[in-house]
Amino acid sequence: MRILQLHSDFIEYEPIKKEIKIAEEVEKKKYRLEEIVVLFTALEEGDNEGVIKNAIDEIKKSLDVIKTNKILIYPYAHLSKNLANPNIALKLIKEMENYSKKIGIETYRAPFGWNKKFSIQIKGHPLAEQSKVFLPSKAGEKKEEVSEAVKKEEKIKSHWFVIETNGKLTPIEIKDNKIVGNFDFKKNENLEKFAMYEMAKSRAVHQMPPHVKLMKELEIADFEEGSDPGNLRFYPKGRLIKSLLEQFVNQMVTEYGGMEVETPIMYDVHNPILADYLNRFPARQYIVKSEDKELFLRFAACFGQFLMLSNSLISYKQLPLKIYELTRYSFRREKSGELAGLRRLRAFTMPDVHAICENLEQAMKEFVIRFKLCQNVLDKIGLNKDDYELGIRFTKEFYEKNKDFITSLIKLHGKPALVEMWDEKIFYFILKYELNFVDALSKASALSTDQIDVENGKRYGITFIDENSKKQTPIILHCSPSGAIERIMYALLEKAYMDEKRKKVPRLPTWLSPVQVRVIPLSEKYQKFSEEIANEIEKENIRVDVDDRSLTVQNKVRYGELEWVPFSIVVGQKEIDSKTFPIRIRETGEVKKMKIEEFIKIVKKEMVEKPFRNLTLPKFLTKRPKFVASA
Repeated sequence: MRILQLHSDFIEYEPIKKEIKIAEEVEKKKYRLEEIVVLFTALEEGDNEGVIKNAIDEIKKSLDVIKTNKILIYPYAHLSKNLANPNIALKLIKEMENYSKKIGIETYRAPFGWNKKFSIQIKGHPLAEQSKVFLPSKAGEKKEEVSEAVKKEEKIKSHWFVIETNGKLTPIEIKDNKIVGNFDFKKNENLEKFAMYEMAKSRAVHQMPPHVKLMKELEIADFEEGSDPGNLRFYPKGRLIKSLLEQFVNQMVTEYGGMEVETPIMYDVHNPILADYLNRFPARQYIVKSEDKELFLRFAACFGQFLMLSNSLISYKQLPLKIYELTRYSFRREKSGELAGLRRLRAFTMPDVHAICENLEQAMKEFVIRFKLCQNVLDKIGLNKDDYELGIRFTKEFYEKNKDFITSLIKLHGKPALVEMWDEKIFYFILKYELNFVDALSKASALSTDQIDVENGKRYGITFIDENSKKQTPIILHCSPSGAIERIMYALLEKAYMDEKRKKVPRLPTWLSPVQVRVIPLSEKYQKFSEEIANEIEKENIRVDVDDRSLTVQNKVRYGELEWVPFSIVVGQKEIDSKTFPIRIRETGEVKKMKIEEFIKIVKKEMVEKPFRNLTLPKFLTKRPKFVASA
């Protein structure tokens, strides 16, 4: 069965002509339904009652997410070339209607077997359009593999606190959709939003995050209908930004001492070591088949790195040993209702740096170094401490033994943080933190993170030789210094959106702006000179283009503003004669006159210690396609 699910403001349809003999009897007139989810449905060969029930149960979950309970089942043969026999299809579509009504959905159905004309208006949120395929179960076929950690995570009992920089713990809880406790959130409103989000444990998205509109308008990324949801397409500007972020994180990890490796993206589901770890990690997997093997796509670089280390000869003198990979891609089968633009994906780029430590004491010392590394990475990317909140999670036993250590981390953070405490060890780690960005919809997303892992050294057979020439099992630290690269892009766009709401100019940091400087000739007469100026700037590793379109100067400047180009230069006869140019600075709106050499120094100052890549678009705007035609 194939279904195109459209959350709609309205649909209007009219039966025109019967297409088959068994077409249902219906009055020929216009039918209109409003605020409804339309299910364009094609029944396929082999479909049965089980498929029908699975489909409606899944759709019911989707309706709960988008807060509606009204559907129209619309027979639509054009979705498939493998259609069921019409008699069977009609029987099944009636059963679909009956079962839907039975479980409490307000259900309508368009007539079967008719040629119909229709008009529809679809809502604009990211969950409004969904394509679904439901296959009949085969004898002995397994259901979706879900790790034991996922099951436990859904049932876990957590104790929540706010911890202050002096180590004071204040218990908090949710009552009547509010946080109650003795901590005053008046000076920590963002922390309150973060706490509310985490404690509610609801990841579903009910409206379009603001960054989705921006990522399309700026031609950064978009949804890919030809793939699984949560797998995006990146346009040249988006790929450039993503590449610069990847280079920057690589640079920072190399300076920290990480040794870069590369490992496979898929692993044997039935390998006993991997399967054991799989069940200790709270993530849903993609499963693929190759010949006689079942394989899962990795959700982190742990698998390959740990297998590599288990075959390595390591001395205590080399510890902490730091091993690193930037995965392109990692995969997690996030629930469809949780997917949201760049914020939560099923395929993402994840920097993953592990440290092999001699004991817990060494691990905690290294943990502090890496905490500072994560803060530094985010700060240099363009996200400061005001932009994120700390969530720290640990077992009660670890807290009782290491209160001072935990307080030292809060002091480094410099403001109160959210604590989740567990009575017992549920996962493979005893301590974990995330630096979380809180967006315009009060949703929180983990960026940087680190964990103290006390299980996987033994599980994978990773050992080191101690000073007495004996084999020992290490403690392992798991760190992503930035979190997923795509999520950093989401945070920067959401921050820009919120800045605009605060009457600031929305922008990306200059080093990440796809076009950093735009040269605007006053007329076609000055195009050649504008190109010479652009070439001079480009030699200094600055991304520059020339707006050679047949538009007014005012329109060219306006388009530069809409594309978030940080600097623009208008070139005419006066500039040719004086060699002094009016530089428009988008962030402040100022226009400053200066020599090109002075201007280059200003731009270069904003790019110190940052990677550079050439512009991957044609230099002249007339040569560029528009990748997002509707933007």
